[in-house]
Parts: sequence; C-alpha cells; structure tokens
Amino acid sequence: LPFLAAANLRPGAEQKVVFITARVHPGETPSSFVCQGIIDFLVSHHPVAKVLRDHLVFKIAPMLNPDGVYLGNYRCSLLGFDLNRHWANPSPWAHPTLHGVKELIIDMYNNPKINLEFYIDIHAHSTMMNGFMYGNIFEDEERFQRQAVFPKLLCQNAEDFSYSSTSFNRDAVKAGTGRRFLGGLLNDTSYCYTLEVSFYSYILGGTASAVPYTEEAYMKLGRNVARTFLDYYRLNSLVEGPLAPTPKTR
Repeated sequence: LPFLAAANLRPGAEQKVVFITARVHPGETPSSFVCQGIIDFLVSHHPVAKVLRDHLVFKIAPMLNPDGVYLGNYRCSLLGFDLNRHWANPSPWAHPTLHGVKELIIDMYNNPKINLEFYIDIHAHSTMMNGFMYGNIFEDEERFQRQAVFPKLLCQNAEDFSYSSTSFNRDAVKAGTGRRFLGGLLNDTSYCYTLEVSFYSYILGGTASAVPYTEEAYMKLGRNVARTFLDYYRLNSLVEGPLAPTPKTR
C-alpha cells in the first residue's frame, strides 16, 4: 500500500516492510477473509491505520495459488504442486507466483534502505480451533524469545487467537514452506510466521463453548493482526483521538 504512505516513502528514507501472503492452499478459504480484513483496515480512515501507513510499508500478495483456486483444488496448483513445499527452489515455469514473490523478497532483503521485518503467510486449519501461529526455532535464545513477542501481543488484541496453540518448530517436512525457508534466509531482525485460523470455530478464554467462525469474525482477526503492529512498534502515542473500535462490515 505504498501510495497511501508518506514519510517512510520519501527518497532515501529507510523502509520497514511487512510482507503478507495468503491462499497458497486453494481450499483454505478462511485465509482470504483474514487477508481481506487486513487490507480493508489498512486502507481505511481509522486513525490506527493512518499511523501504520505512515511508519510501515505493507506488501500483500492475497492469493499465491490463483489457478488452484479457480479450479477448486484443495492444496495443489494447476500442475499438481503443493506450492508451500517449493520455496527453496521455485521454478518460474512450474511455480511462477512463488518465483516472483521470492525474487521480490530477496531484492528487498538485499536493499540496504529496506528492513524486511515480518513475513506472515496466512492459512486455515482443518482440525485445530482458534487462530494461532507457527514460528521457527533458532539456536540464538534471544532471537527465539523475541520471535514470541508478536503472537503474545496478538493474543491480547484478538479474543479468538490462542497463544497456547502457537508453536515453534523446524520439522523437516515443513522445510519447503515460506515460513521455514525465509526464516533461514533472512537475518535475525526478521520474523517469519504461518498464521493459521480454524475452519470452523474458536473458544473464548474462560469458557468451554465453541463459537462458529463467520466471514466477519475472520476479517476481524485480520483487523486485529494489523492493529497489533501498532503495539509492536510502540506507536500508540501517535494515534490522534481515542482509539475507536475497528468498524464491522456486517
């Protein structure tokens, strides 16, 4: 959303970039609603959105597998590939979306004027409840602890996000995922996550009853993801006026 930003896009200005992708698995439709919530909030007139646009650059690829979505596939692309296992060496012919996004990320990483600080890939989960994250494991204990800050803040902002379900791993089966590959490529100031959200429901803290997800609830999670960057970068004092609740679309 660079056309809405200001000081952070002036010539020579250092940019802090948040890169968000979604729908690499076509059947995980909730990821599109979460991503839509992020986008709608960031382009809104909400005072928090204005502060975020002035201090961060958001790069968003809302659909990494458009051909798979068009065909109604569950996990694969037109050519039958699970794209989220090919980040290490994507082919420009067989995995064009991954190849393009990876080249863009590497170009930004190599640009001394750009700090690529977050990569978040949005998915949906068929067995777990609530929203939660997967992160990486690092030998550096301080880096590992810093990685936990964002999901902890998100847990405070989103009633349906579960930090207890959030986990950090380096499972060999997931080595080709965006979260794993970019976590090993980028430096120790970058944080890479998979954001998962349940296909069906969430449980509120202190209760035992499941609340079914709706399109609006998914989009609300997206809005809360965006708002959490305000807390993470300690920009709250820059918001003009009282913090109004995020608008509901329905």
